[in-house]
Amino acid sequence: MHDGLHILVIEDNPALRAGMATLLEARGHRVAFAADGLSGLQMALDEPPDVLVLDLTLPGMDGLRVCSHLREQADRHIPILMLTARDTLADKLVGFQAGAGDYLVKPFAGEELLARCLALAHRHERREGYVLRIGSLDIDRRSGSATRRGQVLGLPQTAYRLLVLLAEAWPRTVTRSELIRRLWGDEAPPSDPLRSHLYLLRQVLDKPFDRPMLKTVHDVGFKLEADA
Repeated sequence: MHDGLHILVIEDNPALRAGMATLLEARGHRVAFAADGLSGLQMALDEPPDVLVLDLTLPGMDGLRVCSHLREQADRHIPILMLTARDTLADKLVGFQAGAGDYLVKPFAGEELLARCLALAHRHERREGYVLRIGSLDIDRRSGSATRRGQVLGLPQTAYRLLVLLAEAWPRTVTRSELIRRLWGDEAPPSDPLRSHLYLLRQVLDKPFDRPMLKTVHDVGFKLEADA
């Protein structure tokens, strides 16, 4: 596993957020924060974290609803550590059913928070691995490289990120608007920002081979198809 995790914390208590930032950043982790469920959900969808620390009681959208929406909308699994002030079996079962991977009752020791985040990330890594494999295509997210039929694909950064997004969503079709949002957020270039990157991806991924993998789904978006 890489040295530092990307951890998203959705917690409305400023003092608790500050304490978690001090602890997690001191251990080399990259931490992002949201103070309400709706903005936290959007952050998790825009840039899926390695671990999501999620308070059960939040303004606007509570933790259970955030969990449920993530399971429906995210195009990959996100490990979730649920925080709650209520230490009851019923609350824990509801959290697990909504998609939480672990539960931590407030107040908690910082070292326990850290240990549980690391354990969730390790479990996820064992399950998901770094390598995405679709037919003859292998993408190693740790090294940032991709091969097809053993041939290294020399992709520019944005074309590589586009390939990873499509591979993580496989076999689902990803809409043009979703790809633009995931690649550029609110700062998308003018005109048609995807056109040139899709062209480059096709030139490298498909042109040297007899069977194309990148497919255009008319009026919907784009998807990868396995070639074997």
